[in-house]
Formats: sequence, C-alpha cells, structure tokens
Amino acid sequence: MARKQALFPGDSEFQQLLHIFRLLGTPTEKEWPGVSSLRDWHAYPQWEPPSLARAVPYLGLDGVDLLSKMLKYDPVERISAKAAINHPYFDSLDKSQF
Repeated sequence: MARKQALFPGDSEFQQLLHIFRLLGTPTEKEWPGVSSLRDWHAYPQWEPPSLARAVPYLGLDGVDLLSKMLKYDPVERISAKAAINHPYFDSLDKSQF
C-alpha cells in the first residue's frame, strides 16, 4: 500500500515469482537452504536484488528495514508479528491498544 499499487503484480503465479525475484533477487541456497529442492522449483533467471528503498521510497529507512525483514525468503529468517510490532517503524503508535 505504500506504493499505491501491488509490490509484486502479476497475472499468474509464474509472473508474480518473476516480479518477486527481480525485486528481492533470485533466492539461492545460501539465502534459503533447501530452495532448489522445493517440489516446483525450476531454473529461474538469476537476478541480483536492487535497492528495496527505490521500490518503496515513501517508507523511509525504518519502513524499508521492516519490509526487508518481512520479505525474507527463508521463513526461519522472517520477522515475527510480535517482533514487527516492536520495530522502530511503529514507535509513533500507541501500543497500549495491542
């Protein structure tokens, strides 16, 4: 919503994957152990990740940091919801309601 359009637009699963890989870089075994042995994994083009901040310039540094932690390929490395709400991006919120 920060861009007022989908971050990963696509009209098929394959097209969405390509958009994800172009923005986040194609995942490797180093970033996501076991990725190449996933059931439907194919040989995809290898993209290096560009700056995420350029894709969502209105988020600011804290917002880009939080988003990058939410978009980790490896689920083990992804930020939890509890940790996310305590991220500096949300410091201005009244957290007593949560």
